[in-house]
Amino acid sequence: MRGGADALWLARRGWRVTAMDISRTALGRAAATGVDVVDLVAWVDGDLTTTPPPASAFDLVSAQYFPLPRQADHAALRGLLAAVAPGGTLLFASHDLADLPPRDELGVDPGAFYQPADVAELLDDGWKILINESRPRTAPAPPGTRHTRDTVLRARRMH
Repeated sequence: MRGGADALWLARRGWRVTAMDISRTALGRAAATGVDVVDLVAWVDGDLTTTPPPASAFDLVSAQYFPLPRQADHAALRGLLAAVAPGGTLLFASHDLADLPPRDELGVDPGAFYQPADVAELLDDGWKILINESRPRTAPAPPGTRHTRDTVLRARRMH
């Protein structure tokens, strides 16, 4: 499960992908770019904060730089985690907060959104954490950004 460019990347490598995004415009643009993999990608207009994906339905749930707002009950995040099938993988990545400009320059509080370490803390003994770290980027940061490191969580759902 994933939206946009990552969905196309996975589909072009043979994965069947459900790409979910809150933006119909983003989905339409991605679908127009992915005509070569139209049979491998289902484009879903959805909002995880109101409608969770189907439980235990995906071998891979990939949330790359996905701004999932923190909730007191963690309902949206728990719905995302529940979507990973037993034996499946959760891949959750974000910009390393140390690389971001001060909060007042951003106009938004990055702490208002789940970071990979936050997700790792909520995993129970039904998960095995394989990677939970900050790592340098292998490609140069996009022009105008300060992103040199990413935080990455990779976990396998055991049951």
